[in-house]
Amino acid sequence: MTNRVLTVSFHKYGDFFPGTGDVHDIGEGEGKGYAINVPLLNGLTDDGFREIFKNVMEAIRIRFRPEVVVLQCGADSIAYDKLGTYNTTLRGHGQCVKLIKEWGLPLLILGGGGYTIRNVARCWANETGILLNQELDNNLPLNDYYELLGKDKRLHFDPKPDSKDENTREYLDFIQAKCL
Repeated sequence: MTNRVLTVSFHKYGDFFPGTGDVHDIGEGEGKGYAINVPLLNGLTDDGFREIFKNVMEAIRIRFRPEVVVLQCGADSIAYDKLGTYNTTLRGHGQCVKLIKEWGLPLLILGGGGYTIRNVARCWANETGILLNQELDNNLPLNDYYELLGKDKRLHFDPKPDSKDENTREYLDFIQAKCL
């Protein structure tokens, strides 16, 4: 481990593969304190994600003063993912990307995660638009892969109406306090 790189991970934790990323996992040796894990529960919504992401990341920006950011955008946190358990939308996910972009630091964005391919494509297209300051049309254009989009040919989709958010206000406040 090193004290030259800080890692921050917002992720599902608990009875879920790979079972790593407890809030107490903060690094080892010289890197102790340079790993921040933000374990979140099933059903996470845009509001909960945006709030904890903003609060944690702004505190980290002030405390650690990064010179560059590498942001890995896992689309498995989007609603309707085959393996994911969150209920965030492209808008909520994208607002987190926009927050980091607004820091004005050198920024490398990586895709990652995501097991419902049509929504992975939507997520990365949306976030590419955010990075390029381009508002994308919600009606997706006809293309060679149009049939892979499923019935809904729109960029944005609503969260799952029947999903229960297990991230209570008390839980989010507790996790945020432990991380900071």
